[in-house]
Amino acid sequence: MNESNENFYLTTAPIKKLLVKFSIPCVLAMLVSALYNIVDQIFIGNSAAGTSGIMATTLVFPFTVVALAIAQLIGDGCAALFSISLGAKDERTSNKCVGNAIITVIVLSLVLIALSFVFMGPILNVLGANGYDDRCQEFTKQYFAIILCGTPFFMFSSAMASIIRASGAPMFSMISTVIGAIINLILDSILIFGFDLGVQGAAIATIAGQIISAILCALYFRKPKFIKMSKEIFKMDFKVLGKLLKLGISSFITQISIAIITIVANNVVGTIGGVHATDAGGALGIVFKIFAIVLAFSLGVAVGGQPIIGFNYGAKQYKRVLEAYKLIIFANIIIGIISMLMFEVFPGAIVSLFGGNASDLAFYQEYACLSFRIYLGGILFCCIQKASCIFLQSIDKPYKAMVLSLMRDVIILVPGVCILGLCGDLYKMLWAGPVSDIGAFIVTVLLVSIECKKISKLAKETTPQESKQDEAQAVTASNFVISIGREFGSGGKYIGQELAMLR
Repeated sequence: MNESNENFYLTTAPIKKLLVKFSIPCVLAMLVSALYNIVDQIFIGNSAAGTSGIMATTLVFPFTVVALAIAQLIGDGCAALFSISLGAKDERTSNKCVGNAIITVIVLSLVLIALSFVFMGPILNVLGANGYDDRCQEFTKQYFAIILCGTPFFMFSSAMASIIRASGAPMFSMISTVIGAIINLILDSILIFGFDLGVQGAAIATIAGQIISAILCALYFRKPKFIKMSKEIFKMDFKVLGKLLKLGISSFITQISIAIITIVANNVVGTIGGVHATDAGGALGIVFKIFAIVLAFSLGVAVGGQPIIGFNYGAKQYKRVLEAYKLIIFANIIIGIISMLMFEVFPGAIVSLFGGNASDLAFYQEYACLSFRIYLGGILFCCIQKASCIFLQSIDKPYKAMVLSLMRDVIILVPGVCILGLCGDLYKMLWAGPVSDIGAFIVTVLLVSIECKKISKLAKETTPQESKQDEAQAVTASNFVISIGREFGSGGKYIGQELAMLR
């Protein structure tokens, strides 16, 4: 590939300017995607369905996350491999991975929807629907059956958004997602309130938006940037496919972990909640969806920086790799602090957006507010950890990214929710959140510090004249993450004391 290729500005343009260009559209696209379920819950919560309807969407939410996990396994893996290959001037791999990704996501989405229709009953039981009242179960079946019909379109558009962004068209990626969300928003109000369709109307509005987004993404590939479309790239190359799947495993685990913890929490609440199960589950559903919005900002900045880091890593511009990571972490600290302040100071205002149609309104509001203050009390550390997973993925360290992805949600959080919930009560299980955030943050500091030092050594070997600058940059990036722990160590203790007083 000729060095005059337009994409080589990724190795020369200022990092701050590049991050703004790539991250803002990415944040908006991911934010809009997260708002799909939020909008449904707000409309449903203010309709006759109330908390039973909110709980229905919460029970189905893990399934949509599983579908997203598969899409991001393919899409984010392809985007990472595409960027690294383009930076290394490997045109065959950069083109081939796109064609293989398109075929793979289509096939897997069709397999998933077929299996889901066949095994709908057992799937709903696994999701925890059988632990709630008959009204909630009926809403769940209605919502799930319709959502399944849009799953292939949802998976295709989600995977292609990452690839389109990596190919140098972040604005197009954002627009395709935003248009779908606007259609969902408009149809939600019409179908839920105008036609009184309740959860069914919300599901129809959702899949309508997903179909439009998928069509727009497909249209992009008529004349894509930096991708040479031909029949050849659609021939399966399992070596290339294996590489992109390996790079996408971190994104897959991040999403699957969200699905697992949501399923576990729903089942635990259904088991120990008693008469408060539906209200407590609905409250946690709100928390999980707002958490997804924070992740849209956090991961949006990191994923937006992925093409920059991946391309520069492939082009052996290691100083720029470290500079980009440092800026991404700085942005995530700001996101984390703002989110933490909102959850600690204004949880009631957030809860009020979702209506007050609960069987026990006082309990519902109290539990929802405490869930924000306690469960999301370590959101700052979580933002840093999630962004660091994307960084490790971008520099071709999929296994370390996988370990980091597993650490918070699977290794610490799931056992914590089970132990504190089943051996305690609905309130104690909330403390599993900040414990997992702090534990995963410690592992993040260790893994990222090691990689920053390795990148410094690579910088010495490739550009000896700049080795001192690169080494200083690596040390700065490494110490920057370590310093976060020191800065917030004493603050974390104070926050824990304050939250205990709230309880």
